[in-house]
Amino acid sequence: MNEDTIESGSKLPHSKESAYITRWAHSPSHLFVPGAAYFVTAGTSGKKPLLNTPDRLSLVLSAIFEQATTFGWELQAWAVMSNHYHFVAHAPEDAATLKRMLQAVHSHTARTLNAQDNTPGRQVWFQYRDTCLTYQKSYLARLNYVHNNPVKHGLVQNAEQYPWCSMNWFMREAQTSFCNTVTSFKWDKVSVPDDY
Repeated sequence: MNEDTIESGSKLPHSKESAYITRWAHSPSHLFVPGAAYFVTAGTSGKKPLLNTPDRLSLVLSAIFEQATTFGWELQAWAVMSNHYHFVAHAPEDAATLKRMLQAVHSHTARTLNAQDNTPGRQVWFQYRDTCLTYQKSYLARLNYVHNNPVKHGLVQNAEQYPWCSMNWFMREAQTSFCNTVTSFKWDKVSVPDDY
């Protein structure tokens, strides 16, 4: 267990009644804590660059925005690249809605992409990972990591230039002191699976 996740049997910073753990077949435990921050990553099947146009990147980003609103998840950072995406969001009261939210995003975008490519039934999305962030420093570091993910992958030199990530929005909308705090964290030192 690393410092920013909670696994089954660990002590929670929240009451026992407010958190519960679900085990899905062939998956690690998923901790659901109302109002907690989550770091989410999803990738395309085979890491194929299926989101290889501005319209396709916008399709996925719009679906994330729409479903986050529908399910009550409050987005804090996001980045969509050609074969994966990340976001950080605060959970609603029913944090277990994450699975349904992502199923809605993936179902809608897969149908649209498969219609465009005339590939009915093709698997577009592989799976996703979620991490419940329980330490303030981990939360802040992952915010900066997601904001700067297009830089990490060599798409731009400055994340504010990339339209499918949150850095421009964040720098424009967040208080200066919070921007300074978040950007002080070394995004290139965050250890997360991101081999896309």
